[in-house]
Amino acid sequence: MKTEAYLQGVTREQLLTDLKLTKTALDDAYSNFEQVVDPDLVDSYIYEVNAVQKRYHFLLKQVQMLELQEAIEGELAIL
Repeated sequence: MKTEAYLQGVTREQLLTDLKLTKTALDDAYSNFEQVVDPDLVDSYIYEVNAVQKRYHFLLKQVQMLELQEAIEGELAIL
């Protein structure tokens, strides 16, 4: 699975840094969207917001999966 492969090469700190940067990019995209009036730019920022939202949700799921994986490994270590 691609998500598991992604998790294997990434540390928790990297994930959280990526998540923070993506949140900033999302805030910027929303801000830009709210300030434009040209229809072409509106469309452009709609696509940008959607793309960044998808990345943000992906990274959020990765953090949750990593936390779950760490919790399971911690439980197994106790056994």
